[in-house]
Amino acid sequence: MAHGIPAQGKVSITVDEYSSNPTQAFTHYNINQSRFQPPHVHMVDPIPYDTPKPAGHTRFVCVSDTHSRTDGIQMPYGDILLHTGDFTELGLPSEVKKFNDWLGNLPYEYKIVIAGNHELTFDKEFMADLVKQDYYRFPSVSKLKPEDFDNVQSLLTNSIYLQDSEVTVKGFRIYGAPW
Repeated sequence: MAHGIPAQGKVSITVDEYSSNPTQAFTHYNINQSRFQPPHVHMVDPIPYDTPKPAGHTRFVCVSDTHSRTDGIQMPYGDILLHTGDFTELGLPSEVKKFNDWLGNLPYEYKIVIAGNHELTFDKEFMADLVKQDYYRFPSVSKLKPEDFDNVQSLLTNSIYLQDSEVTVKGFRIYGAPW
């Protein structure tokens, strides 16, 4: 838990004394406050999706768990879209292509994607085992041939895909790991 304090145009980050012990933090703040909220965290009301962004700011839009259901989603205005996993049901190439097409129609300057546990085909070791055993829980995935998912990440042409890697955009360093 941290908060920023402006100091001559820079932000100083102060680490909460309980950040290394979540159980102790919960106990401390739960007992000492009417609800779990560190004293330097202030709750804010959500802003409408189309609220203009102040000049000089970077707006992140963070989403996850769209599970191939992006039709009709009204996305907020922003500069950087960060999709943090489960953009498909099973990671089928057709699902990845559909997601990539959706990304291509979004107006964000940067679109960053990290796989989640539903992107089964992004995990080559898991898929190798699954194809061998024809696993009953994922019949449509287990019918794929290795060449169908060998480089499924390459289908994400409208985004920056992070897998145990990082990228710096607009001065922000972003690391992505699907684990």
